[in-house]
Amino acid sequence: MDLNTRGIINYLLLPISGMFYLVSVLRKWLYRVNFFKVKKFKCPVIVVGNITVGGTGKTPIVILLAQYFKQKGKQVGVVLRGYGGMHHKGSLLVSKNTNVYLSGDEPLLIALQTDLPVMINRNRAQAVEDLINECQVNLIISDDGLQHYKMDRDIEIAVIDGTRRFGNEFFLPSGPLRESIDRLKSVDFVINNTGFRAGEFNIKLIIKIFVNVKTGEEKPLDYFNGEYCHGVAGIGYPQRFFDTLIRLGINLKPHIFADHYVYQQSDLVFEDNYPILMTAKDCVKCIQFANNQMWYLQVEANLSDNFFKELEAKL
Repeated sequence: MDLNTRGIINYLLLPISGMFYLVSVLRKWLYRVNFFKVKKFKCPVIVVGNITVGGTGKTPIVILLAQYFKQKGKQVGVVLRGYGGMHHKGSLLVSKNTNVYLSGDEPLLIALQTDLPVMINRNRAQAVEDLINECQVNLIISDDGLQHYKMDRDIEIAVIDGTRRFGNEFFLPSGPLRESIDRLKSVDFVINNTGFRAGEFNIKLIIKIFVNVKTGEEKPLDYFNGEYCHGVAGIGYPQRFFDTLIRLGINLKPHIFADHYVYQQSDLVFEDNYPILMTAKDCVKCIQFANNQMWYLQVEANLSDNFFKELEAKL
């Protein structure tokens, strides 16, 4: 079902969407009046989330923020729920050596790219508390969790897709909305991942190089120009990745997998010998069985100096 259009199925599901909306509003109100307890912490918490389902590019922003504050001398930690991983009970401290099938793709990717402590727990508030106690951090960044109101936060950053915006503007399951669009008025920052809008900060995702998953060999962006390649993506919005490869002049054969999909070696066996191109998020799940034909596209996020000045002023 397309969450960007208003088809028959979308309208049929509207009664369920109405119930979802009422429950979400009631839940938020119960936290606001202290019927449900909000867990407070002794160090600042920055939440990077969204009000829609689907990929908006939160993880590159989390990595960028973590690296920025690390360079500033902060003892930074990151918390996540651990979607797609097999760890379901209590907190798990993720390191570079953690099995991706246990942690899920995003926690391991963040640990690999930042060399910072990463804690996963379905209860994000508990993850924050455990990370503070175990690793003596003084700044926490939460990848997602805008709606996890049990976890107190000092700064809220909402990331939106500048192209799809809010889809058909229906609530789940008939649309992509987790919360009302008005929720954006209460966050500290809105980051737009495509284009410019008044009141929103624009993030630039800069494509850098292709990196061989097995050997670490690096190749320039024009290396596969004119070649036939397989494009593999198990992310929230795979078409953005495929469009990037096509703009690089690659004759692409796209293969879409579910978000957080756990790859098996057999998934990436093709009859031809064309190179296989994937995202960094996909890459961490393929390292153990990678061959020389597997490459990932290295991407870096970039935000303006003005954004970081305003962010630091709020801490």
